Amino acid sequence: MDKAVGAAASDGQQGAPEKVVKSDDEWREELTPEQYQVARRAGTERAFTGEYWDTKAKGMYNCRCCGTALFDSDTKYDSGTGWPSFYAPAADDAVATKRDRSFFMVRTEVLCARCDAHLGHVFPDGPVPTGLRYCLNSASLKLETEDD
Repeated sequence: MDKAVGAAASDGQQGAPEKVVKSDDEWREELTPEQYQVARRAGTERAFTGEYWDTKAKGMYNCRCCGTALFDSDTKYDSGTGWPSFYAPAADDAVATKRDRSFFMVRTEVLCARCDAHLGHVFPDGPVPTGLRYCLNSASLKLETEDD
């Protein structure tokens, strides 16, 4: 299912970011095979193997696919799961969620609101102040450190 590049979603909000829509071939050209499998095909990297699972650097975790700011390092914490975990997105409209019934489970999938990249899942067992654990894949993220 190929879609035209640059097709915009208009929600009537001034300044709302343009929806990023690309064909599978375009995503394959821009991403590594692992990044494509995780971000565009809702894959999951193995625990304790991703680039950012244990990173302590300060900065902003952006979407690997479209560059949207998703999670600030100030909300990152060690959940003990082996994946980067955050208790809140950088902005309420940065991520979207949908019900995921894959693998005989019911979970809440987390997506980039701008390009629909699969980021991971959110669970209601996180720390205060939100009580949420956004358990994400490093392959879907790109850290922009404060030193960059």
